[in-house]
Amino acid sequence: MTVPLPMTGVDWTALRNFAALRGQLRVSLTPKCNEKCWFCHNEGDIPPPFTHLHRDVLPREREMTAEDFLNVMDALMGAGLNRVYFTGGEPLMSPLARPVLTRLPAHGPDTTYTLITNGTLVRAHQKWLATTALDKVKVSLHYFSDESLKAIANTRISIATILDGIEAAREMFERVELNTLVQRENEHELHDILAFALDRRMPVQFIELVDTDFNADRKSSAIGAQGIIDHLRTLTSDEEVEISGVGQGRRIFRIDGIEIDVIHRELGRHHVGQCGTCPVKPKCVEGFWSLRVDHAGGIQPCLLRDDLRMDIRPLLADPEQVPAAVAQHVAAFTEGTL
Repeated sequence: MTVPLPMTGVDWTALRNFAALRGQLRVSLTPKCNEKCWFCHNEGDIPPPFTHLHRDVLPREREMTAEDFLNVMDALMGAGLNRVYFTGGEPLMSPLARPVLTRLPAHGPDTTYTLITNGTLVRAHQKWLATTALDKVKVSLHYFSDESLKAIANTRISIATILDGIEAAREMFERVELNTLVQRENEHELHDILAFALDRRMPVQFIELVDTDFNADRKSSAIGAQGIIDHLRTLTSDEEVEISGVGQGRRIFRIDGIEIDVIHRELGRHHVGQCGTCPVKPKCVEGFWSLRVDHAGGIQPCLLRDDLRMDIRPLLADPEQVPAAVAQHVAAFTEGTL
C-alpha cells in the first residue's frame, strides 16, 4: 500500500503517474560483470567491454552501503514505486547482493522484486538466494552455444554454466523468465532459445537493440524482430499489442499459456516532457520507463542522458527526504525544465 505523502509544496503528480503506469525502480548493485557483452549499457555507467579496451576508463566508485540501498528503496516504495528490479553489471558479483536481497523491505501486495542476472553465479549463491523474498528471476540468455556466447559476451564461461544457473533458479523460484537481445550473432539460435523456454514453460522476451554511444561501432549487429515475430505467428494465433504504460510498445504472444513478448520499435515509444526536444531522441527506443538507482548514489530517469543523473548522496543520512527530491526531479524532467 502506498503511504500518503505530505504535500508541503512538492508536486508528486509526475512521480505518482509514473508509478501508476508501472514504471520500474531499477537498483544497480554493481557495475562489475564477468561477461563483456558488446551491447552493454551498464545502466548508464561505463560498460565492462569498454573498460576492457580502455583500462583508464573506469565505472564510478561505490558510495552506497547495503543500508543505503535498503533505506532508499523503502522510501521510494512508500511513494508508490513498487516494481523493483535488481541489476548490475552482474548483481551477484556485488558484496552487497546478499545483505540487500535477504533483507528486502516488506510492502503491499502490489510489490514485486525481480533479480536480473546472466545466470553464471546463481548455482553458487543458491543457498542464500533461496531464503530471499524475490518474486522473480530474469536471466539474460542472448546465446545458446559456446560459440555465440564467446562472440557476444567475450567470455570463456561455458553455456552449460548459464543453463545450469537457469535450472538452479527454477529450483528456487516459481517464476523464472528469459530475455534475449535479437542480433546477428544469435539470429540462428533464436528458435532454439524459444524452444528451450517453452519446453520449461518459461516466459521469454525478445528485445531489439537500444543504441548507446558505447555500442555504436557494432550497430551492424542489430537486427529487427520481424523474423522471430513471423516464426511466433506460425506457432500461435494468440497475439496482442500493448502500447499503454511507460516505455516501448510490445507484442505479446501466448503459446500454451506461456507469454512471449517482443519489444518492437515499430510499435512506438512513450516519451514525456522534454523528450520532445531531447537531442538524443532519434537514437532512443525506450522512452522514460525506469528510474535507475546506482551504486554510486545517483538516480537517473533516462539511460541515454547522463546529464540528468541526480546525486542523492547528500540525502542518505535522512532517506525520508529522497522521495520528495525524486518527485521534484521527475516533475522537472517531464516538464522539460531540467
